[in-house]
Amino acid sequence: MAAKKDKGRVRGNSYMHRMERVLKIYNQYANSGLSTREILRRYIYPEVPISEGTLYNYFRNEWKVEQAKKANGENLPSLFDELE
Repeated sequence: MAAKKDKGRVRGNSYMHRMERVLKIYNQYANSGLSTREILRRYIYPEVPISEGTLYNYFRNEWKVEQAKKANGENLPSLFDELE
């Protein structure tokens, strides 16, 4: 997948993968009763050193990743599709 433009900035694959990794860690601990800041400090920052503002940007951009996955998934044939 090529880099995407978002409000004049280029969003590449590494950004998307890092965002998915951070959100996966966050979702793992989100229901534990800890605040977002505490989850960032204890679990996310040691693995991916990002700021709190970047984490909130990832929350806002999460739906874009979901839409990109859906768009890419529709264009690719499945391994289980029968070819005629």
